[in-house]
Amino acid sequence: MARFFPRSIRNVIASAAAVGALLAQVPAQAAETQIWKDIQKAGVLRCGAAVAAPYVMRDAASGQYSGYFVDLCRDFGEKVLKVKVEFVDTSWDNIVAGVQSNKWDMAMALNQTPERALALAFSVPATEYQVSLLVNKDNPKFAGAGNSVADYDKEGVTFAVMSGTAGDKLISAAVKNGKIMRLPGMDETRMAVMSRRADVLVDANDTNHLFALANPGWTKEVLPEPALAKQGVSFGLRRDISPADLQVLNIYLTQRRETGEIDALIDKASAEVNAAAKPAQ
Repeated sequence: MARFFPRSIRNVIASAAAVGALLAQVPAQAAETQIWKDIQKAGVLRCGAAVAAPYVMRDAASGQYSGYFVDLCRDFGEKVLKVKVEFVDTSWDNIVAGVQSNKWDMAMALNQTPERALALAFSVPATEYQVSLLVNKDNPKFAGAGNSVADYDKEGVTFAVMSGTAGDKLISAAVKNGKIMRLPGMDETRMAVMSRRADVLVDANDTNHLFALANPGWTKEVLPEPALAKQGVSFGLRRDISPADLQVLNIYLTQRRETGEIDALIDKASAEVNAAAKPAQ
């Protein structure tokens, strides 16, 4: 037989149930705050590293990493979390999935896009990003070309881009007539343009600028108008990171950016790239 309770008692029971439900959520919410503590307990911060100068670079002979996002990741791990830092080699196609599957704790140098935000959390930007084009200034296909992507989007024109990058997505949406050549890394895309297997190199503006400085005799930089993208470049983290944990990284990055320390790291990385590229001139 069903029991009947007066309305006042039913209200008390309902309130107690609501409180119980809230209390049941507390352990789950508290667990979200453990990412940095878990890393400190493990003693190592793992940073996913897909190569793109000057953000992330890897010496082929020694396997050592450099670049200004590498410096930031190492500094944050060693000075803030007080742990060792490990860099895990990956590709741009896999860097987001690696965060999701916990193969690394932070992905370095990710462009902020809405699609990626569905899969992971972003820190505040360390720097800003814009996609640029780099071409051979003597290429007859581009005689009279201006700064519009349409000036380069022609039959018989090949755009070389690193597969899985933000540049890949953006140029793929913009190109209607040309061909997209997707390659696994930065060296491959540059060699494709240098050997004239491709006509246009699509990459970050600062990355293309470094390449142009190293090869002034034949390169021409193009900043598309309208812009293909202007995005923040950030660390990517698991979506279940707590606001408190994310704030730790955001404060670190904001302070380093506002004091000019990140600019100094960019200059350091740029000098390293240019020094390595001198024999190619």
